[in-house]
Amino acid sequence: MIETTEIEQRVARTDALPAPLKPLERLAWNYWWSWAADGASIFRDLDSEIWEECEHNPRELLAKTSAYRLAEAATDPVYLERVSRVDQIFQSYMALSPHWQHQDKTITPEHPVAYFCAEFGVHTSLPLYSGGLGILAGDHLKSASDLGLPLVGIGLLYRYGYFRQRLRNDGWQEEHYGETYPNDLPIHLLKNADGSPLRIEVLIRERNVLAQVWRADVGRVPLYLLDTNIPENVETDRWVTGHLYGGDRETRIVQEMLLGIGGVRLLRKLGIAPSVFHLNEGHSAFLTLELAREMVQTEQQPFSGAIDKVRQQCVFTTHTPVAAGNDEFDASLVTRVFGPAYLKELGLTEEEFLSLGRVEPDNKTERYGLTPLAIRMCRSTNGVSQKHGEVSRALWQKLWPGKPLAEVPITYVTNGVHAPTWISPLLRYLLEKYVGQDWDTKLRDESVWAEAVARIPDAELWAAHVRLKERLVAFIRHRSLQSRITAGDSPDYIEAAKTMFDPAALTIGFARRVAGYKRWNLILTDRERLLKLINNEERPVQFVFAGKAHPQDEGSKSVLQQLAQWKYDPAVRQRAVFLEDYDQEIARQLVQSVDVWLNVPRRPQEASGTSGEKVAINGGLNFSILDGWWLEGYDGANGFAIGNGTNDGTVAEIDACDAESLYRTLEAGVVPLFYHRDGDGLPHNWIAMMKRSIQSLAPKYNSDRMVEDYARKIY
Repeated sequence: MIETTEIEQRVARTDALPAPLKPLERLAWNYWWSWAADGASIFRDLDSEIWEECEHNPRELLAKTSAYRLAEAATDPVYLERVSRVDQIFQSYMALSPHWQHQDKTITPEHPVAYFCAEFGVHTSLPLYSGGLGILAGDHLKSASDLGLPLVGIGLLYRYGYFRQRLRNDGWQEEHYGETYPNDLPIHLLKNADGSPLRIEVLIRERNVLAQVWRADVGRVPLYLLDTNIPENVETDRWVTGHLYGGDRETRIVQEMLLGIGGVRLLRKLGIAPSVFHLNEGHSAFLTLELAREMVQTEQQPFSGAIDKVRQQCVFTTHTPVAAGNDEFDASLVTRVFGPAYLKELGLTEEEFLSLGRVEPDNKTERYGLTPLAIRMCRSTNGVSQKHGEVSRALWQKLWPGKPLAEVPITYVTNGVHAPTWISPLLRYLLEKYVGQDWDTKLRDESVWAEAVARIPDAELWAAHVRLKERLVAFIRHRSLQSRITAGDSPDYIEAAKTMFDPAALTIGFARRVAGYKRWNLILTDRERLLKLINNEERPVQFVFAGKAHPQDEGSKSVLQQLAQWKYDPAVRQRAVFLEDYDQEIARQLVQSVDVWLNVPRRPQEASGTSGEKVAINGGLNFSILDGWWLEGYDGANGFAIGNGTNDGTVAEIDACDAESLYRTLEAGVVPLFYHRDGDGLPHNWIAMMKRSIQSLAPKYNSDRMVEDYARKIY
C-alpha cells in the first residue's frame, strides 16, 4: 500500500492558474461538468493529449498543463467566454434548493435518501465500478441531483479499483491493476473540526478497523467513500478497500461489513438522519443489522421488536435473476468475521443470527445469503424490469411460505440511463435546436417529446449520425494501432489498423461483460453465413466488440479468446475489432455512434440491461433478445427482435433457434433496410426507425423517470 506521505507528494496543484481560468478549478471539483453541455470540451481544449493521458481527470489536467498553454488560454476571449458561460450555469444549478420536499414531505435535505452501493460509475476518472450496476448507480445520483431529490451516496474507495484488461497475442485475457491516488482526484478528505481526519470504526475479525472518508460531489448529491488504507490499520485491514470484487470470499464479506455497518456509522457521525435507506443490490445488506443493533442498544428492546422498525426504513433493489448470482457465504466464515461481540449486541444467538440469511431459516446446511437477509429486513423489494420482477417473485417465493406466486410482494422499477451523460454533443445540439434548451425536461413528457423529435429534419439527423460514425472509425483505428504496436504484432497487421472499418458500412456494436448467459459466441455459430454478411461487397456489415471476463471465469475467458483470435482472420480483420479494456469512454464512443446494438442474453437472465437504452437516446437501433428492458420497450417499429420470447426446448435448441433468428433478421431485415436509399440518397425508412427509437424509448428508459418512480413508489 502507498504511504500517506507519498500520496501528499502527488497532490494535483492548481494554485498557479491564471486568474481568468480560476472558474475551471471550481468546475473541476464537481462531476457536474461531465454531463453539462461544453463541460468536457472546455477541459479537453486546454490540451487534448494530456486530457487523454490523465483519463479525463480535470484536476490532473490543470496540474499538468504547461504554464504557457494556460497563459495562452487566459488571453483567448472566445475560450474565456465559454468558461464563464459554463461556470455561470453551474453556479445557478448549485444555487437551486432541493425542491422535492414540496412533493413528498418525508424526503427533505434534513432527511435524505441514503443510497448504498458497492460500486459507482460516475465517471471514467473515478474508477470505482466494474459494469452495469455501477453505471446505473452513477446515473441514479445524477438524476437525483437534476431532479432536486435530497439523496446521499455511500460506497467504498477502492485503491486499485477493478482490473484493467490486456489481451495476449493468443487472445487470452490478462488482468493488471493501476493504483488510484485520491489526492489527484476531485474528492475531498473529510475532517473533524480540529482538522484531524474524520474516521469511523467497525469491529471486523475481532479487530477495530478504521476508515477515513472521502467526498465526491455529483452535482448537488454528495457521494461518501470509505477508505481503510491508513497507517493505523494492520496491513490486512488496509486491503479491505483494495480491489473491487477482488480477493477471496473473506475479502468480499469484510468489504460488505464495512459498506453496510460502516456506512450507517458514517451517517450518524455526519448528523445525517435518512428518511429511507436504499440497498442497491445485496452488498450493503448488513446495514439493516447495524440499524437493528442501534435500537437494541439504545432503546433496550429485543431484536424481534427492532426488525419492524428497521423494515420501515429500508428498501431493497435486487439486480440478479439467478440464485447463483447472489452473494452467499459459509456460516463459519460469517460468524468468524463478525465475532461474538456483535451478535451479543444484537441480542441473538449464533443460530438466530445465521437464520436471517437463509431462505429456510431452520436449514443448517444452507449458506448465508445477503439477498434473503435484505428481503427479510426491508419493507419493499423490487427487480429492475417487469420481467425481472416476475422472475424474482418465483426465485424467492419460498421466503413467503404458503403465499401464491402472484401475491409475493416483489415489484419492479425498470432501469434507465442519464440522458445528458450519454447523449452525443451532436445529438444534444439537434435536440436543443428542435426540442429546446430544456430538452432534458421535456424528455419526461412523452407526447411533447415525440412531437418535437418529429420536427428534426431527416437530413440533419442522418448527417449527425454519419459524423459520429466517422469519429468512431477514427477512434477504432487509433486504439487498434496503439494496441497492436504495444503488443508487438506483425508489421502488416499494425499497418492494417490505419485503414480498417468503413464509415459507410452498417456498424453493429456488441459490448458487455463476458459471461456465459450473455452468449458472446452466438454470433459465431455459423461462421460461413457470417462471413457472407461481413464481406458482401455492396452491403458489408462490420462488428465492434468490447468487454471483460471475470478474472476467475476461465470459461468466459476461453470464449473471449475465440473471438479475439477470429479478428486475426484476414477475411474479417478489416471489419471486426475487439477494443481492449472496456470502460466508460469506450462505451460512450460506441453507444453514440453505432447503427445497431446487438444483445443476445439467454432468457430470462438479463435482469434489465441499460447499454441499449444509451444507444436509443442517440438514435441507434436495438437488435436484441426479448428480455429485460427490451421486452418492454420493443414495439415492432423502433428496432429489431431476436427470437420469439419463449424458452421452449433444451438450451442447445434455444441457442440454435436464436442464432437462426439472428442471422435471418440480419439478412432479410436489418441489412436491406439500412442500405436502401431513396432518390435523395438518404435511407428515410431507416431514419424513421431511428426517430421512432428516440421518441418511444428515451422518455421511458431514462434515469429521471427511474428515480421519480423510486421516489413515488418505493421511497
